[in-house]
Amino acid sequence: MPVKDLSIGMFDSGLGGLTVLREVRQALPHEHIIYLGDTARVPYGNRSPRTVTRYSLENTRFLLSKGIKMLVIACNTSSAVALSALKRTLPIPVIGVIDPPSREAVRRTRSKKIGVIGTRATINSRAYVKAVKRLDPSVEVFSVACPLFVPIVEEGLEDDEIARMVVNKYLLGLKGSGIDVLVMGCTHYPILERRIRALLGTGVHIVNTGRETALDVQRLLQKHDAAKGSGKGRCSFYVTDAPDKLMDLGSRVLGEPLRKARLVKISEPVTPASFV
Repeated sequence: MPVKDLSIGMFDSGLGGLTVLREVRQALPHEHIIYLGDTARVPYGNRSPRTVTRYSLENTRFLLSKGIKMLVIACNTSSAVALSALKRTLPIPVIGVIDPPSREAVRRTRSKKIGVIGTRATINSRAYVKAVKRLDPSVEVFSVACPLFVPIVEEGLEDDEIARMVVNKYLLGLKGSGIDVLVMGCTHYPILERRIRALLGTGVHIVNTGRETALDVQRLLQKHDAAKGSGKGRCSFYVTDAPDKLMDLGSRVLGEPLRKARLVKISEPVTPASFV
């Protein structure tokens, strides 16, 4: 099969990566996408770097078995911890979800103060701080870990009063910080964007991680002459647990019913040297 006709592989710790898939599909409607949600082991944000790397390698091995031309790590925690290992090992292009929104945040800020919210693992890795500082050392980064955001989204509670309370609990301190840009450093968080925007107000620009990542996917496919230029793209969905949850949340995120999500087992021992 020609490389152009192969799929884009995408994985997340759970279902938040569907927000990235939505933007990639909108930007590249001809492309086939294979999505894997590791719903049996979500969330990754409270795991050790070693465990996150192992999970990421296992997810990648599964997607490679399906035949993919590019890997999108649609998980901030995995992007922060495992991106470099995957780039070193894989024979195909690999994109994470940290550098694209960091570039947009630096471009947007006028106050030179940027907020970043994410899981504990992402925040503790300082991946966004490093990415922003590489682009502009004068920018100040205010990082806040929001570990309860992922469970709220995974349980479909984004419109519940508990979501408002937790958003206020975590982010109230950012209101007086002087930030004018906020990076939602987890692909689950756009589902809470309405709540976040209500708290921070219109003076803070919220960077859409999925949209910025989709633009990078588009550029990299064109660079490698691997873009599929015609036909209607299709999406295939796999989960490691609870396919009904993916179909429910996926329908809300993508704005159309998802009729099938396949249940798969991927958690077998794997090492960076042997997984491809």
